[in-house]
Amino acid sequence: MAAGALITAVLLGGAGGLLLASSADDTGGAQAPDPVDIGFAQDMTVHHQQGVTLASWARDHSDDPAIQRLAGDVEIGQSDQIGRMQGWLGVWGQPASADGAPMAWMPGRDHQMNMAEGRMMPGMANNAEIDRLRALSGRDLDVYFLQLLIRHHQGGAAMMRAAIDGAAVGEVRNLAARMLDAQTAEIEAMTRMLTDRGAAPLPAPGG
Repeated sequence: MAAGALITAVLLGGAGGLLLASSADDTGGAQAPDPVDIGFAQDMTVHHQQGVTLASWARDHSDDPAIQRLAGDVEIGQSDQIGRMQGWLGVWGQPASADGAPMAWMPGRDHQMNMAEGRMMPGMANNAEIDRLRALSGRDLDVYFLQLLIRHHQGGAAMMRAAIDGAAVGEVRNLAARMLDAQTAEIEAMTRMLTDRGAAPLPAPGG
């Protein structure tokens, strides 16, 4: 189901990318992407793909309806955003993912942060953490999922802010702003859910 959602999102994103291209043509190319637009779309796609992985696992394996609803919403929302970003990259003639170090497009940022911990980008879970999530069940699964997803959202915020401040394409800035608003609200909701389950978030990513 998760794979199907991603395929659908990419197809929808391609249509959105064509609309973006049409808008740029109508304004004389004023919305030509710069390295921030391209880097954000590439790196946030990778970041979101792990968010979808975490959410789809929790949706399918949690026994808690509240967790299932949250995970389903995150999976659908981030899959749609992946589709939009991949659609833009296709229209721009850019590869789906970056060849170099992650977050190199962010001015003034140490894009190597957290690499020593085995994370491609801040907030991302490493293989051992994903394996642990898949080994858990019941309340332990719910708590660890919330902890990982909160940290994941926190880690992506710096990229969203960089896109809001530096992207040349208005639709990219707008999407980044919507992502930040939605994920800030989700962090607040998930923190309350953790409190209700007698747990607390993991330490926020550094940087």
